[in-house]
Amino acid sequence: MYAKLVFRNAKRSVKDYIVYLVTMTICVTLFYAFLSITSSYYHPDIGSEYDLTLLGDGLKAAICMITLLLLFIIRFVNNYMLRRRQKEFAVQSVMGMEQKNIGRIFFAETLLMGMLSIGAGIFFGVFGSQFITAMLLTAYGRTYRLSWTLFPDTVVLTVSFFMLSFFIVGMWNTRTIQKTRIITMLSADKENEPELKKSRWIFAAVILFALFTVWMLITGIEKRYFFYDSRFALPVRILFWGNILFPALTLLWSVFCLVRKKKGGSAPLSGLLMCAVLNAFMAAGVPALINKYELSLGDGTINQYLLFVLIDLMFFICDLIYLASSFIVTWKEKSPEHRYHKEALFFFGQIASKLDTTSRTMTIICATLVMAIFLFIAAPVLTGWSSGYLDIRSMYDVQVYAIYNDVYEEENLPQDNYEIVTSFLAGHRIAIANDCTFNRYLPDKDDFHNRQKYDFPVVAVSLSDYNFIREMLGYAQISLAENEFTTHWKAIATEEERNRFLKMHTSVATDAGILTISQKPYYQEAIGETVYNTYTKLIYVFPDNVCEKLLPVMRNRYIITAEKITYEDAYRLEKLFAAEYPEETENGAAYGVRFRTLQVNRAIADNFILEAAMLYGAIVLMVICLTVLSLQQLLDAGQYKYRFCVLRQLGVEETRIGKLILYQLGVWFGLPVIVAVAVSAVVTACFIQMISAEISAYIGFSTLLPQIGTTMGILAVLFICYFLSTWMLFMRSVRP
Repeated sequence: MYAKLVFRNAKRSVKDYIVYLVTMTICVTLFYAFLSITSSYYHPDIGSEYDLTLLGDGLKAAICMITLLLLFIIRFVNNYMLRRRQKEFAVQSVMGMEQKNIGRIFFAETLLMGMLSIGAGIFFGVFGSQFITAMLLTAYGRTYRLSWTLFPDTVVLTVSFFMLSFFIVGMWNTRTIQKTRIITMLSADKENEPELKKSRWIFAAVILFALFTVWMLITGIEKRYFFYDSRFALPVRILFWGNILFPALTLLWSVFCLVRKKKGGSAPLSGLLMCAVLNAFMAAGVPALINKYELSLGDGTINQYLLFVLIDLMFFICDLIYLASSFIVTWKEKSPEHRYHKEALFFFGQIASKLDTTSRTMTIICATLVMAIFLFIAAPVLTGWSSGYLDIRSMYDVQVYAIYNDVYEEENLPQDNYEIVTSFLAGHRIAIANDCTFNRYLPDKDDFHNRQKYDFPVVAVSLSDYNFIREMLGYAQISLAENEFTTHWKAIATEEERNRFLKMHTSVATDAGILTISQKPYYQEAIGETVYNTYTKLIYVFPDNVCEKLLPVMRNRYIITAEKITYEDAYRLEKLFAAEYPEETENGAAYGVRFRTLQVNRAIADNFILEAAMLYGAIVLMVICLTVLSLQQLLDAGQYKYRFCVLRQLGVEETRIGKLILYQLGVWFGLPVIVAVAVSAVVTACFIQMISAEISAYIGFSTLLPQIGTTMGILAVLFICYFLSTWMLFMRSVRP
């Protein structure tokens, strides 16, 4: 009998579960699709130089941890169903059914819906796994072919994870039903709306914001006292004073706001809103001007002011949404011509009836949406940056390099030829196509003891070694006249940095005499990252006869093999090299080795894990926010059914009722989404501005913008789907 009751209730309530089913099906689909590539049965053809072990373990841990967020949405949906069906549970109790059995029936009902979503999610996950596989094979540079495979261990993991989640939440619901009194459940749908009153949570936000503003003011005073110079450019001087004056003004206005809180009104909070904008603008200017004018404001300054920007934006969200709600009430009270226009009075009543609760909920949802949007945009930026950097730092099959930072005696400088690499490659019959062993020299021997961070001397390479490296990479060779030099720059160096350096260094004093800059003063083709000295972005290229008179401080070796080194061979040689040449030696010399095989394998695995985790987390957060908004409105639809019946009796047409519902949903969906998009645009702009040099060097804005546009398109489609489904279910719920 209980089984029939469970199936009957599930069939009757299926429309109430539609949003829940869709949400859970999407989450199960994503869970299975992403984890399918971690299956022990998954063996794509990626070549012997790659290994998927690192990727599989890391991705599995990341996806499972992010999916724990779904416990919140499962709990929220079950609470929604409990509130919708309290009267039904009360009637069953009055008829003699024990509340313990009612809870078990409801648990079985929700478990049945969960099993349906799991089955549908795994079915669609098989299709989704093809897209994930295509992404993975594209990352490894392999062609993709369709292969419809169901992975048993991934199915078991998916079912176990979600069934455990459903069981935990179901037991909590059963306990809730047992403890709820029958009279409470019977009168649940007859309770009046809570009395509309001003929310007090905003004043707690004001206090916290004021405390952080004190920190910002103290920091601004410290930076002004220790680092200010009247010779700074005008924008820098404005920045120093702005980060003192605007926080001080904010504190004064916060005190005024708290003093006036009993008198009501939105003017004090409006002033704080403007203060938050000004503070965010000034704090965001610090990282930008530090990079532009190369200001020395101490370690951690950029991170500190980025934190200030984040705090200001979070308060901006709280204040703006609270003021938006207050504006609706004020508009209703002070604009009779709008209040009594057609059905506007009813519309204002609908909005105001949940004003207090919704303002807090919208603030949380808005902040979560900002995080989701930022994750969507940051994922391609970070992975593109890493991939572009990988192309530059893995240009050779084997890179051996030395570092002299902790060497304080010239006789201890590294000068080895690293024959262990030659022996290993010969023993494993790996032919060498190109092999270059070269020194890096100090132009001035006295710079050997200069170990000041960010002021390390620029090292030089000989012209013959430099041309050999260029020949290995397929670049044209260069020439220098006697007593001439040129420079080679990292891709990350900006044009402004390069021009400023070359203007100040038209000649270089060396132990072999003074050299003048060549007519071709710089080159910037990619030649690897280990050729430069620590904290420098360029190297000098000197004639060979000059380098013979200089102090060699480091010795590198670059090898390009005739065929790719397998993952096992590269891993074995790395261990052998580390045993022979440790990273730290007794005399202070440090050694390192990089293999293209290992670099590419690790970078692709890390990039894929990062991108998959960020995209999956963004989708989960987005789905949670939209589901909460949707179910909140559907719950209101059941409570407001009588109100819409009254409208029909007054002669309001169905088309007008549909528009009213559309306007109402537009406010609840549109307000947090629009604010989130605006704030995330500011956050994204600051983020991109901070790493603009890396984007230009490793990605390119022309490549990045279409990716961001595609991401925003996906978000728009997801939002429209939830909005339209909520609107249709709302319309169905209020029909007679």
